[in-house]
Amino acid sequence: METPSQQGLSLSENALIVLRERYLRRGENGQLEEPAAMLRRVAKAVAEPSRAYGESPDFWAERFLDRMERLEFLPNSPTLMNAGQPGGQLAACFVLPIDDDLDSIFATLALVARIHQTGGGTGFSFSALRPRGDRVRSTGGVSSGPLSFMDVFDYTTSVIRAGGRRRGANMAVLRVDHPDIKEFIEAKRIPTRLQNFNLSVGMTDEFFAAFDSGRPFALRNPRTGHAVASVDPVKLFDMIVESAWATGDPGLVFLDEINRHNPTPHLGSIEATNPCGEQPLLPYESCTLGSLNLARFASGNDVDWARLKAAVRDAVAFLDNVVDANSYPAARVAEATRLTRKIGLGVMGLADLFAAIGVAYDSEQALALGGRIAEFLTSAAREASRELGLRRGSFPAFEKSVWHAAGYAAMRNATVTSVAPTGTISMIAGVAGGIEPFFALATIRNVLDGKRLVEVNAAVERELGALGAAGEAAMRALYERGSIRGVAGVPEALARRFAVALEIAPSMHVRMQAAFQRHIDAAVSKTVNLPHDASPDAVREVYLLARSLKLKGVTVYRYGSRTGQVLSLVEEQARPDCRECAV
Repeated sequence: METPSQQGLSLSENALIVLRERYLRRGENGQLEEPAAMLRRVAKAVAEPSRAYGESPDFWAERFLDRMERLEFLPNSPTLMNAGQPGGQLAACFVLPIDDDLDSIFATLALVARIHQTGGGTGFSFSALRPRGDRVRSTGGVSSGPLSFMDVFDYTTSVIRAGGRRRGANMAVLRVDHPDIKEFIEAKRIPTRLQNFNLSVGMTDEFFAAFDSGRPFALRNPRTGHAVASVDPVKLFDMIVESAWATGDPGLVFLDEINRHNPTPHLGSIEATNPCGEQPLLPYESCTLGSLNLARFASGNDVDWARLKAAVRDAVAFLDNVVDANSYPAARVAEATRLTRKIGLGVMGLADLFAAIGVAYDSEQALALGGRIAEFLTSAAREASRELGLRRGSFPAFEKSVWHAAGYAAMRNATVTSVAPTGTISMIAGVAGGIEPFFALATIRNVLDGKRLVEVNAAVERELGALGAAGEAAMRALYERGSIRGVAGVPEALARRFAVALEIAPSMHVRMQAAFQRHIDAAVSKTVNLPHDASPDAVREVYLLARSLKLKGVTVYRYGSRTGQVLSLVEEQARPDCRECAV
């Protein structure tokens, strides 16, 4: 059920719960901010930097507010939480360096605490740290290895609850040629370890060359660069597959593929991403994300491309303004971020769009349309960034960037598009996250420190309501299985429009990610969902397909392989004997 709010803003009851718990500010008198007031606060604060470029903040504030009130566009959570507040930190994504030096490691840890306190997430490459047992010249002792420092970062994240409103999130990347790679691969086999981390193995072309040829693969001490061991690459890959099958971690990050698309290679190589993998960044860079709600641009059996383009232009201006409006947690972060001015405009509600215009998510038509949307999004966003660059000036590193080399006269932002998972902002908008299919049509979402929210897809509820008694029976089945495919009395065409994640072949998940990745500047966050009874071979096939389709990263999740998963079926949570669902 939708609850009307001020100025036409319409939100579900679950959206209002999340807003009250995480986003709405409480005044000194204890009075809670209204959702519409939150959006006005954000629009006004983000519009203000326009003044420095001779533009009208009032003009932009009105445009930004209209997009958010219509739920056509929403920025990442820290912007909604903190814009217009003293010291407002507005970015969601940070990558910080981990150098092989104790002082450097703990200086980074202090910065992590500050970032998480304001709602940001952090990614790191631990690949520069010397392996366990290696010599420490200054003390005469031996190193405890990168995993020990990951444990310290994980504990700190548990203590500093991000922004006081949501759990902190981290990404740890370790290169596949690091001597401690086997320990890293199996780290999540201990259920309580690294609970605030996603893990990704940094895959390289060199590894896959050895993998393809069957040659031994060298592991190298990062302190010396010398090979210290060799492994069978096939067996090492099997170990990655087995752990991902068992726990969901590690995913893969394809480092060389990422750097082939690095817009500012003169500034260095990219070694890590933000926590969900959609934003590869250089050390100390941050990035502000925002997402267009594709469901709002459905028109008959197509997309309203003209309205979508207009929304892209406003969203790019919004995100560019955030780079200036942001209060950065450290001077080095501010410097690195402003040097490239990276923004990440993405989408949410792809599944809702498909359902609205009659396209099955697991169809060739959907893949073609997904690719067309991604191409249109990036083309329109680059055009908007170029125009901003002509008016406001290009990002400072522009002249040595790939954009200048390609003949662009100006570019305001080194990257413009990135597809994030949009967890909570898609709840506010009432749509499926990112480019994911519907997880299920009736789910339990575990949020807010153990609280559970029941979610039923409103569109399918309306469709079934029109079927009379057959629809009522289908609703009961929907609660039991989360799906309407194969349910008696449900037309096949209707069931096809509402495909859910576990009904979709893993290869189609990967191909949808690839359809977007071909056109996206940064990367695409996408989970390849596998049923509980899937074999490790299914994981292997996904990872190898991701490599062949030139993804920048890939993540799998076998349903029920981890306790405390975010989404579960309603009926399973009600069963006292359920061992696979989140409890």
